[in-house]
Amino acid sequence: MKLSVRRLTGEALTARLDDLARLRIEVFRDFPYLYDGDVAYERKYLSRYLAPEACLIAAFDGESVVGAATGTPMASEADYVTAPFRARGEDLEPIFYFGESVLQRRYRGQGVGVAFFDEREAHARALGRFRRAVFCGVVRQADHPARPADYVPLDDFWRRRGYFPIEGARTEFSWRDIGEAAESPKIMQYWGRTLP
Repeated sequence: MKLSVRRLTGEALTARLDDLARLRIEVFRDFPYLYDGDVAYERKYLSRYLAPEACLIAAFDGESVVGAATGTPMASEADYVTAPFRARGEDLEPIFYFGESVLQRRYRGQGVGVAFFDEREAHARALGRFRRAVFCGVVRQADHPARPADYVPLDDFWRRRGYFPIEGARTEFSWRDIGEAAESPKIMQYWGRTLP
């Protein structure tokens, strides 16, 4: 197994949209997201990372995509993403938003998550105007019936990277959980740090 991590742009990204869409669906089906997605929606969603200041970092085992992480200027995000920061009167322009990190289970614990953060932070710094990086994670109750007995939240990993929960910065994202007939809102907690 030879893992590599690299940024995808332009035609290289376009050529991998279906692979990336399937990867997001596969990884987000697991707890805590329990996402019941479809390739057409995911392909459309991922095409936004073709924008000049956005980034999509992919992890490869040989030529197979096994992970991905995204980022984009917060000011370009939808209202439901930016709402907590606008409500606090914050300027969105210096904030870079990390959309998600997904990695197939068998590749975890090998440094890819660290590389995803390093690459997105480097991308944001290279753009020259971003002073903060933020992301959000879903909040599920501790006794959720789908929570696996061996589930370990990523909170400690995020803290080691210098990210901490932003007090009062929560929003709702909606998606259809596995077994649901329709989308339902999920509470999302923002985490952030000043870019080094």
